[in-house]
Amino acid sequence: MKKWLIALGIILVLAFGLYRWAVNFNNTAIELKESSTQNWANVESAYQRRNDLIGNLVKTVQGAADFEKNTLTDVIEARAKATSVSIDPTNITPEQLAKFNEVQGGLSGALKSLLVTVERYPELKANQNFLELQAQLEGTENRINVERNRFNETVMPYNKHIKIFPNSILAGVFDFKELAYFKADAGAEKAPEVNFEFN
Repeated sequence: MKKWLIALGIILVLAFGLYRWAVNFNNTAIELKESSTQNWANVESAYQRRNDLIGNLVKTVQGAADFEKNTLTDVIEARAKATSVSIDPTNITPEQLAKFNEVQGGLSGALKSLLVTVERYPELKANQNFLELQAQLEGTENRINVERNRFNETVMPYNKHIKIFPNSILAGVFDFKELAYFKADAGAEKAPEVNFEFN
């Protein structure tokens, strides 16, 4: 009879230990994933701020100069594409992130073209509204970069938590999937060429 009680005690201790491990794994994974989700929302907020500023920038540029319509059209179209792509922050895949980066990169490129082309218009460069908007856009680009870096910083501990053994077993059981990191655009390691010749 005593052997039976000892065996039952060992089974209960093991079962309780497994239960505590599963609960601890699940709760930690949820906390880490929520932290990443919150940081993703900050990334989207920074992009939204840029999208909001672009409308004001385009209106200021249109009002201040007889401006090239193609450049403005490119910015407006790129902004529309950028706002049409969204990601589920609880299930960020590399494919979704690549598509998101592609449209945001298109918007960044269109904005760079706009700001370089604006150099032709001295009266626009002296316009206080334009200067303020340009400074706001530069600050927003910095915010976007900071928020993307913070997002990556929160993805790492989450991915590490669900990938290490034996947590990887429970990750499969509880259906926790790896999150994708923000990565630089292809060719971003090369410095861009800046050409101020407008002939």
